[in-house]
Amino acid sequence: MLALGAVTAAVGLALLVLLVPAASVRLAPFFWADLVAFAGLAWSSARCRRRLNRRPPVTLLDVFQEHVRRRPRWPLLLFQDEVYTYEEVERRSNRAARAFSRRLELRPGQTVAVFLPNEPTYVWTWLALAKLGCPMACLNCNARGRALRHALGAAGATLLLASPELQAAVEEVLPALEQDGVRVFYLSSTSPTPGVEALLPAIEAASDEPLPAHHRAGITANSKAIYIYTSGTTGLPKAAVITEMKLMMVANLGRLCGLRPDDIIYTTLPLYHSAGLLIGLGGCFEVGATCVLRAKFSASQFWDDCRRYNISVIQYVGELMRYLCNTPKRDNDREHGVRLALGNGLRAEVWKDFLQRFGPISIWEFYGATEGNAGFINYTGKIGAVGRANMFLKSFAPFELIKYNVEDDEPVRDEQGLCIRVRPGETGLLVIKITKNTPFHGYAGDSQKTEKKVLRDVLVKGDAFFNSGDLLMIDHERFVYFQDRVGDTFRWKGENVATTEVEATLAMVNFIQEVNVYGVSVPGCEGRCGMAAIRLKPGASFEGKDLYAFTGDTLPSYAAPRFVRIQDALEITGTFKQCKGNLVKEGFDLNVIKDPLFFRDDKKKSYVPLNPDTYAAILDMKLNL
Repeated sequence: MLALGAVTAAVGLALLVLLVPAASVRLAPFFWADLVAFAGLAWSSARCRRRLNRRPPVTLLDVFQEHVRRRPRWPLLLFQDEVYTYEEVERRSNRAARAFSRRLELRPGQTVAVFLPNEPTYVWTWLALAKLGCPMACLNCNARGRALRHALGAAGATLLLASPELQAAVEEVLPALEQDGVRVFYLSSTSPTPGVEALLPAIEAASDEPLPAHHRAGITANSKAIYIYTSGTTGLPKAAVITEMKLMMVANLGRLCGLRPDDIIYTTLPLYHSAGLLIGLGGCFEVGATCVLRAKFSASQFWDDCRRYNISVIQYVGELMRYLCNTPKRDNDREHGVRLALGNGLRAEVWKDFLQRFGPISIWEFYGATEGNAGFINYTGKIGAVGRANMFLKSFAPFELIKYNVEDDEPVRDEQGLCIRVRPGETGLLVIKITKNTPFHGYAGDSQKTEKKVLRDVLVKGDAFFNSGDLLMIDHERFVYFQDRVGDTFRWKGENVATTEVEATLAMVNFIQEVNVYGVSVPGCEGRCGMAAIRLKPGASFEGKDLYAFTGDTLPSYAAPRFVRIQDALEITGTFKQCKGNLVKEGFDLNVIKDPLFFRDDKKKSYVPLNPDTYAAILDMKLNL
């Protein structure tokens, strides 16, 4: 009924357009684009629901297997010099599933954690576990010690399938895992760790015949399919629940953005995260396309790979596109077949540089959180925007931007205790209503953190919204712009400072390659004071007077960083998001930081080296900031 309702709504809106005066449409230049985008979304949603409401349900695994039957010899996966067709991947996953079932005695519904780098084994391991009805927990390859053990416990995994490449990380926690009752196996021909069995011989000896359907007899749209861990920069990882329905919906994102069966998509993103696994690889499962998988991102080899594999679609997140723009220019920068780029986190200044240098590639920027219940897609190509506040979309996935008090770290409420909508052009906290169409499944094994992401009594008493934790802005043309994370925006001199805005401004300085802006505590001062970690361009030197003059001309006085830290490399997550946690913790402490530190000196009108006397004066509250 929900699927039919979505289609009916789209058709009804299309008919309604015939009654809209032409003058009204002229006043809304994106009316048709909004309508077409919503119709595509409604159709995609209806299709996903129709599939999963069948008996038995048609899951993404079934869609993949339909492509196996239709085009068995079509390449699914390219890795280095290896080529794997849809049929080969199907057979390899059958062998793995039979070996897992027999050797590990897996039961449907049992969670299995995978601790693997980007390699073909990841693909057929995912399919094998899906064929057994077992949810897969995708461990971050960078997780170590306590964080790794916590991640296993959060998802309730009692089995760990690992790569020998991660031997040191496995052996570090192995005694603790044995105490926790977690069994560990390597997906390799031999094992470098005593007591840990290598499963590849058993997999290669197993039959590649299809598995009986009874393993998946209990699968429904709401069954847990995957656990993806949040890539936050602080705290222990949280296991976001991805149901079969959400998996299908996210895998359809590529199709909505124009992914085709004849496309070859280049995935350098880690498969333990939703962008690489669900959108990249899952998108190929959905449309029948080819995925070129790379072990790790390389800016210097990116375009050579695109030419070598005839790439037509690329994926990006975070700062990845900036790294491409920062590579030395070549005469063949525009000699490639890339027509489409899918991703999120592309800053406006990098977006412009990328198009100018690498040619007219269609960029589809989107916004969404792994655990979130809805998102936005920029289907118009508006530079800097993450999407549009589509008038039709709001009927399908109700969302609001509400006033947020950065200092108190909570939404602003009126005298009735309800939240307050912001006006166009104002920054607000994005919240998305939790409904049957837009459910929030939360985090596995952590009901407290799940409840913390639910905001109640937003517009009326008793309602519930997903708290995105992101500050966004909708302009007068209804374009949506990401502004900051609520924990990253800070308050100084009675004003809110959005780190992304300051970063975008500082990125224009000719000697700055990368910049990360954050707020630090200063004794005797309310709020947090601005600080910037900077990586200089190769061969460039830090020019304190020039930076002082530039920030004075381009930034409000309260937003200009008071401190600058020069680093050889800026810390990022596995998905190319900048890390601020350690920077905030270390502040401007001369006793801890060995990097060059500079202080904004208004008397000298320059950023000058932070010396012990100045540092002591700040701590003693003798220097007014």
